[in-house]
Amino acid sequence: MNRTFYYSIEKKNSGQSVSAYLRSLGYSRKILTELKNTDGTVFLNSTPSPLKTILQEGDLLCVALPLESPNEKIVPSPIPLEILYEDEDLIVINKNAGIPVHPSQGNFDNTVANGLARIFSERKEPFVFRAVNRLDRDTTGLLLIAKNRVSSAILSAMASDRRIRRDYLAIASGKTGESGTVRLPIARKSESVIERCVSLSQGEDACTHYRRLAYCAELDCSLICLRLETGRTHQIRVHMKAIGHPLPGDFLYNPDYRFIHRQALHSWRMTLEHPITGQTLSFSAPVPEDFRFFPGWDVAEAED
Repeated sequence: MNRTFYYSIEKKNSGQSVSAYLRSLGYSRKILTELKNTDGTVFLNSTPSPLKTILQEGDLLCVALPLESPNEKIVPSPIPLEILYEDEDLIVINKNAGIPVHPSQGNFDNTVANGLARIFSERKEPFVFRAVNRLDRDTTGLLLIAKNRVSSAILSAMASDRRIRRDYLAIASGKTGESGTVRLPIARKSESVIERCVSLSQGEDACTHYRRLAYCAELDCSLICLRLETGRTHQIRVHMKAIGHPLPGDFLYNPDYRFIHRQALHSWRMTLEHPITGQTLSFSAPVPEDFRFFPGWDVAEAED
């Protein structure tokens, strides 16, 4: 898809160069270099324009992103994907358990990327996979995908600046506090390729906030809502284990499969400003079926 953007220049931007204006919108240096080196991409009042051109109030700026070559390393595969929302700039998916996000060794054709490649192939549109947030293979719920260079650059910056609000649901062993914050650094475990651990000496800063929604004494489990300030690998799983409330079904950190056969973690709600229009977008992913062993799961749906 050849994405084209139109901008009507306001008084506050008069006197800026095209380049400076686009940088203020979130265009990355890489995108600006590509526009500079590609003919027929930037037009000011319908006339081809270099990026150094000075803008005036009332100008109409048009930016046509160069066509991209599809990523041929991602094989199209019939992976079931539930698309909750899609427009020209982003896609929101409700990911199932057991599906990795990115291809990797041992996961060549069974990922979200492969499923989207299949969809775009059927549409006869070029496909470049750009996941904004990451979910572990067995974590369900909301996954945000950027559809072009510009939305990817802006959404990535928003994620880094914590301007994308993401709430998770988890079922944790034991009775957690009513609410709390876990601020413990996380590092890769020295003897493992994938496992993480709390490490005061080598870990990267990580902060997780949680709130208990319900407790089931019979199961001795809590339903909790979590919000992350940082996005470390396995952050929720590691932090909850560190405070004595690991997630059941977690093969790495708590292989207790009495209730569920994957880590009981769900990317539940997401709120963000649209990277191009600025409109506030809010999404939620229904509580997955395998969470419903917990008698109080309907508390989450009531809060949704």
